[in-house]
Order: sequence, then structure tokens, then C-alpha cells
Amino acid sequence: MTNPASQLVTAADLASSLSRRAAGTAPSGPAHELGRTFLATLPGLLLASTVAMTAYLVRQLPGMATFSPQILSIMLGIAFHNLVGTPSAAKTGVTFSLRRLLRIAIILLGLQLTIAEVIEVGGRGIGIIAATLVATFAFTVWMGKLLGVDRKLAQLIAAGTSICGASAVIATNTVTDAHDEDVAYAVACVTVFGSVAMFTYPLLPGLLQLDPHAFGLWSGASIHEIAQVIAAAFQDGQRAGQFATIAKLSRVMLLAPVVIALGLMARGASKDDPATGTSSARPPMPWFVLGFVALVGVNSLIAIPAETKIWIAAATTFLLSVALAAMGLETDIRKLTAKGIRPALLGALAFLFIASFSLALIKLFG
Repeated sequence: MTNPASQLVTAADLASSLSRRAAGTAPSGPAHELGRTFLATLPGLLLASTVAMTAYLVRQLPGMATFSPQILSIMLGIAFHNLVGTPSAAKTGVTFSLRRLLRIAIILLGLQLTIAEVIEVGGRGIGIIAATLVATFAFTVWMGKLLGVDRKLAQLIAAGTSICGASAVIATNTVTDAHDEDVAYAVACVTVFGSVAMFTYPLLPGLLQLDPHAFGLWSGASIHEIAQVIAAAFQDGQRAGQFATIAKLSRVMLLAPVVIALGLMARGASKDDPATGTSSARPPMPWFVLGFVALVGVNSLIAIPAETKIWIAAATTFLLSVALAAMGLETDIRKLTAKGIRPALLGALAFLFIASFSLALIKLFG
């Protein structure tokens, strides 16, 4: 097998070479300008894609399949940036991967959901999922304030815990605009505590007297990543696994209103301060989330061939992995460790809250 480290170094060298060639020519005109933009973007895009592909290779190693490609991508990106160094020539393409490709991937996530699947969870199930999400998000932000955790970082941890892990973290950051180190820290919390849930939940159905339906709903409503939900719930049987997957995807659908609501709140908070007369740039509305909702509608109304859906799902996962690899390529581990232990404590408390709160609702109303 090709050495992953040598692959990444080769990609970095190629990125620098392409950038030097692009800088050496300066033609004029719209077509030439487009060509220069493409050449400036290509090195970073190539590097982020190489990191993502390496994550897929690493996932084939024994014991690594429990981690999603997205999680491995950001970890490899961080390792590369801090051990080798991200070439300055790759900056434009890394930014493109982190911003544009991310939005495309989130829109494509809509093709993994149908309204019929959401209905299958039932009104009571949807109510439990929605109440758990709102309560967990509010609790995490509130507890973050008590612990002295930066508001933006607290919101990212809240989104990752309450909605859908790493995908929710990076989607939420389109409106919170936190530092890359904050995003990496939030993803780390999702990885650690989601993995704890993945290994401990399968031990609890008998102790907690949960039937497959209840255990599936609990797993789907409270475990962080889709891959972690599947790994945990299917250990209690096919029925539990299938229902957990549907419940989790229904939870993912709530990503759209949450991100839009945060965008509206951010725009409202950034209005002119009448006391100072100063003005600050208003955060952009995450209109791409409406594309996500639109594709849920398309997937519900049009019968997309199963084979096509498989390819779309694979492409979506890869694009998310490239975006997270780009995030890692901009993350300085020294700044990450400077955040201290309090955000990790917040992630742990958020995990305990979502697990206990959702279980209580299932016991009372499920």
C-alpha cells in the first residue's frame, strides 16, 4: 500500500509547483482571469482531496472503520498542517474547499431524506427528537456561558451534539464564523463523546428495559454522528438499527431551521450600535440550506434509482471529507490546546444531557 504520508507530501509539492506556474503568467481578459482563478484554486483543492482520500485508506486499517471519513479527514489535515505545513500556495483552494464544497455537500444531504421517512418516525417520535435537540442546544449554550467558554465555540459544540456531529458543526460555522481551531475542537468533542456513546449504548437496552423500537429512537435522537448511530443501534438487531437510522436522518433534517435561525439571530445582533454609531458586517444568510430542503422535496416526489442514490451519498460523504480536510489544513494545534479543558468539559456535559434527557422523554412518552 502507498504510504499516506508520502502521498500528502507529494501533493503539497505539486500544489506549490502549480501555484508558481499560475503566478508566472498574467494574461488579461475574462477567460484568462477565470483560468488564473482555476489555477490558483487547484493546488489547495488537490491537497485537501488527497488528505480526504488518505482518510479513506486509513479507514481500511483494523479498528478504524468505526470512525467516519470526515472525522479522519480533519485529523489527518491537522496532522499534516502541524507536522509538514500547509503551503501558502494552497490557501485559495483550501478556502474554496472549506466554503464552496461544504455548501454543495450540505445541499446534497437532502437527497438522503424523504418526507415519508420522517412520517415513519411518527408525531411522537419527531416531538421527542425536536424537543431533545432544542433542549440540548439551549443547555449547552447556557452551560458554556457558566463555564466561561467562548460563545461561538459553545454554539458549535451545541450544534454538533444536538444535531448531526461534524456536518452540523461546519454548517453552523457558516453563520457563527468561529475560528478554525474552535471548529476543530468542536469536531473533537463530537468524535470523543460520540465514540463513547457508540461503545456504551449497546450494553444498556436490557438494563434500561428498552425494546428495539425505543432503543433505536434513543440512539437516533442522542448519538452524534450517523456512522456512530448505525454502529451502536444495529448491535441490538435489524429493527433497532433501521429505526435508529430513520430517526437520525429525521434529526438531520432539523439542521436547516437551526442554521437559518442562528443566521437570523447573528444578523440581528450585528445591527448598528446606536450608542457608538458604528457598523459591522452582517453575517450572510445560509440560503444554501434552502437547497437542502428543496432536495428533500425532490427526493420525496421523484423516484431516484437506488444505484444513483448510492453514488450521490458517496459523493456527498467525499465532499464533506474534503471540506473537513481543508478545515484541518488551517488548524494550528497550539491554538487548539490553548482553549484549555473547559470546552471539553462542556462537550461531556452536553453528551450526558442529551443522553439522559432523550431517554427520559422516551420513557415518559415513547
